[in-house]
Parts: sequence; structure tokens; C-alpha cells
Amino acid sequence: MKAVIYARYSSDSQREESIEGQIRECTEYAEHNGITVLAHYIDRALSARTADRPEFQRMITDSETQIFDLVLVWKLDRFSRDRYDSAHYKRILKKNGVRVISVKENISDGPEGIILESMLEGYAEYYSAELSQKIQRGQHENAMKCKSNGGNIPFGLMVGEDGSLVFNPVTAPVVREIFEYYDRGDTMSEIRDWLNKEGIKTKKGKAFTVGGVSVILKNRKYIGEYKYGDIIIPGGIPAIIGQDLFDRIQRRLEANKKAPARAKAEEEYLLTTKLFCGKCGRLMAGESGTNSKKITYHYYKCSGAKRKLGCDKKALKKRWIEKLAVRLTVQRVLHDEEIDRIADALVELQSKENTILPALKSQLRECEKGIDNMLNAIQMGIITASTKERLEALEAQRKDLMNSIAQIELERPIYTKDSIVQWINQFKDGEMDDVEYQKQIIDIFLNALYVYDDKLVFVYNFKGGTQTVSLAEVEAALCSDITSLAPP
Repeated sequence: MKAVIYARYSSDSQREESIEGQIRECTEYAEHNGITVLAHYIDRALSARTADRPEFQRMITDSETQIFDLVLVWKLDRFSRDRYDSAHYKRILKKNGVRVISVKENISDGPEGIILESMLEGYAEYYSAELSQKIQRGQHENAMKCKSNGGNIPFGLMVGEDGSLVFNPVTAPVVREIFEYYDRGDTMSEIRDWLNKEGIKTKKGKAFTVGGVSVILKNRKYIGEYKYGDIIIPGGIPAIIGQDLFDRIQRRLEANKKAPARAKAEEEYLLTTKLFCGKCGRLMAGESGTNSKKITYHYYKCSGAKRKLGCDKKALKKRWIEKLAVRLTVQRVLHDEEIDRIADALVELQSKENTILPALKSQLRECEKGIDNMLNAIQMGIITASTKERLEALEAQRKDLMNSIAQIELERPIYTKDSIVQWINQFKDGEMDDVEYQKQIIDIFLNALYVYDDKLVFVYNFKGGTQTVSLAEVEAALCSDITSLAPP
């Protein structure tokens, strides 16, 4: 097996495991399990947002080469603290034949392991949200004082010694000229050309674009308006230009504005990598098309039928099969008896997940037995020259073992049955039409769905979790909002 290591250190907490520590433990795991490490991908002092991590994105892109089979991470929250984000990128990796392994949490490959992993990611997301709230409170206090909260500082401004925004003596005059040039009739293209001819660069040191000029002309900070979220404070920033000039510019921009082209929304196919053709067993992939009335429709099509490999399975309407998958999964999984059984399985799984902890506890019992034997010997008057030395060594070993056990137990808390039941119960009250809720149900509980001409076979993420439903039963049992979306 070939693997890469992904490590991340965020500056929001200095107590997090260092990059070097993450790599060391991932490397040790690889050596112990006969895995060859090909490369390291490291993001330092960056947030958990995957979109903001260049090395993470490069790793995802490199997975398309299919030269590695595994991504090793220290813990799951190094990969992502957002379960939706995590599921999205794991789906891409899975499509490329790559699996994510947490070396400290050691999630099993079994079906219940997927649910347990979702739980861990959910708690990591909670921690991230809690941390975000604390940060937001501090940022709110800054905003009330019109101080900078970081982020992109507009061209022409800079952060003063007290944290407030002040004129940049070099670029603030350029901002005035941009507004004055546009006010006298120059186009944004002409202003762009002038800026670039003069060698004036953006704050990132790049050449100006028409879009960059447009952003400057629309920025209300230049009239002294401080804005952070819902907090707006007129006069909170020194004004570079006057209100009258700004208003004239906005009227001209509005007059010149053309109706924007309708953006083509990117449709998300929730059953990607989980929907299979019952006839040939191949994956069914999401596609779209346009009919004679220029209406776009979305569907899943068997890859075998698409490539004309001897399968004649008809396409399935996207909304119909996704909504059906969610509805039947909720009915099958989210009732008290099944939740109780799943919770029992997860509790048992936790005891098997960590192979190190039982070994350490066994060593601790042997060590304590040895100490007891030594003390009994001393009480009986059986003392040799090495007795004290041996007793001290055993006590030091016991201390080390107890510290190691405590560290492991702190790093990965053991969830009780009640906490697991409570976590699963939260999905009972979801809104069936909510896309995010649909994603949760499919990602956490559904392993695979096989579609035949006359039936559906569901495979869930727990032992014995299979369900076969005929299409006749579907039509009879479910409401019209689903059957009206029947497949073509």
C-alpha cells in the first residue's frame, strides 16, 4: 500500500499537536503496517476551511493520478472539522481509489465505523463552531470600536497602531484619482490601463484588472463607512472621498450596469459513488440534459448503459431517487429499536478500535502485580541488594503507563451509549426537503443503493443493515410528492 501524509496546524490554538508530531506518528503508523509513504502535504497556521488550504487542494488534485492508495492524518479534525466538507472531499478521494485513515482514532473499515467516524467529525465541527463563537465575540467588540478584524484591507487604507483603519499615505491619493477619473468620463478599462502603465500594483502586488477597479469604485469604506457584519458605523473610518462624488459614481455605475447573465447553478448529485445499477452492478453517475423547451433536467444514468456495454437500464430522475433514498433510510434507521441496536454496536466497536490501550492496561496490571509481589517480599523480610532498585523501576514504569493511558483516553473520549443515542436522535427531526439534511442522511447511514426495474436494495452502514423494497410498495406506501417524480 502507498500513502501520503496530510498535516495541518491552525494558529487558533497553540496546544494542538505540532506538524512534526503529526508526521512522526503518521510515519510510525505506516512503518508498523507496512505502508510506503510517498509524500507529505502540509498546511501551516491555516484554518480548517478546506477551500483556504493550498496543500490540501493540491493533495485532492494529485489523487487523480491514482499513485497512492491512502491519506494518513493524525486525527480526523486535521482533514476537516466540517462534516459536509469532509464527506465531499472523501467522496472525491473514494472516486480516485483513495481512503482516509486517522492514525490516532483508528476507525475500522466495518460499516459501523462510518457512523462512528461521522460522530467524531460532528464533535470536531462542534469544537470549531464553539471556537468560532469565541472569536466572533472578540471581533464584535473590535467592530464596535471601528477597529480592524483582519481580512482584506482595502487599497488606500492600512491598519494604524491602535488597530483602526487609517489612510495609506502612498495609495490613498491613487484612490482619489480613480474616482475623479471615472467621474470625468473615463472608463474602467482606461483607468486600469493608466494604473498598470504607471506601475501601480494591487495590495497583493499584481496588475490591476477591470474587476479590481470596479471593487474600488463601489467600496463605501472610502466615504468613511465602517462595516462589519450587521454593524455599520458612518464616519468610523477617515473618508478618502466625499459623499457627493461617491453618489455620482454609483449613479453612473447603475446606469452602465448590464443585466447579469443567469448563472448556471452547479447541481449536486447526492448519491454519487453510492448508486448502482441492479442489472449490471456498475455505478450510476449524475448527468443533465436540456429538452426542446430549453428546460434542464437532471438524472442518474448507468455507466454501462451510457457506454453501451450491454446494459439497457433506464435513467432515473435525480429528485425522485434522492428523495426516495432519504425517506426510506429515515424510516428504516431512525426508530428507537434500531437506534438502540446501532448504539450498542458502536459502544462495542469503540472497545475494539484502539489496539494500543488494551495492551497498555495489560502491562499496567502486570506492573502493579510485580509491585505487590515486591512489597510482600519486603514485609516478609526478603530483601536483597537489588530490591529497592527493582521497586523503583517498577514504580517508574507504572507512572509512565498511567500517563500513556490517560493521554490516549483524553485524545479520544469514549462515548457512552446515551451520548450516541442522543447524537443519532438529532436526525429524527430533519426537514425532508432540506438538501443539507439529505446529505447528512445519505453520507452517514447509506452505504449503497442498487436499483432494479422492479425493486430497490438498500445497504446501510451497520451489520444486517439491508432492505429490499419493491417499486409497487413504494408507490403504495409513500406520498404523492415522491411518486409524482417517478423515473422516466
